[in-house]
Amino acid sequence: MKAPDDGEPLDDVPTPLDGRVARKHATRQRIVEAHAALLREGDLHPSAAAVAARASVSVRALWVNFKDVEGLRAATTEYWIAADDSLTERVDPALPIGERIEAFCAQRQRRLEAMAPAARSSMIALHRSPELARSRRIHLGRLRAEVERTFAPEIEASNDRPELLEALVVAASWTTWLLLRDDLGLDAAASGQVVRRLMASLLGDLDTDGCHGAGDLS
Repeated sequence: MKAPDDGEPLDDVPTPLDGRVARKHATRQRIVEAHAALLREGDLHPSAAAVAARASVSVRALWVNFKDVEGLRAATTEYWIAADDSLTERVDPALPIGERIEAFCAQRQRRLEAMAPAARSSMIALHRSPELARSRRIHLGRLRAEVERTFAPEIEASNDRPELLEALVVAASWTTWLLLRDDLGLDAAASGQVVRRLMASLLGDLDTDGCHGAGDLS
């Protein structure tokens, strides 16, 4: 369902509609935040009624603001990307390899823990949701670009650049993190140390001091 003012430049909207536009935006944001909050609390497949109740809106209002569940998932994907961006700092590829591994893995642990609720939820309906599949591709692309940028010197110097890049992406991926956290039952610090060891091994830096400081990852 499309609201009458959708698609119009805000500067051209008559003044009486400004309040409606702001209220609509605030309602949509409240619904998305409610959806994300339920995921964080472990409700990995929240019902429309649960999301609406958390957002203090009616179920009808939820579906007026979001045409269907895929629309809500798309908006929630943008929410998680923004949340991930707020935790992201670029690691200088000119730093020594040990420092880069340490900085990358410490940051990756924080981000993976923050994003884990979304990752766990997406696994439930990924096979039947185009939006969740799109979200997965977006996050994987972001990770690949980050790995390629951070470890560019080592990747460029490698005789098997594509293979090394993909191996690094796998080591730092959501899938690996969820295997460590959920299937193997490791806590965040221990999981972070495993990821660090994998990255260091792939990059030929097992002797770096950064490979032995899991307590500093949190």
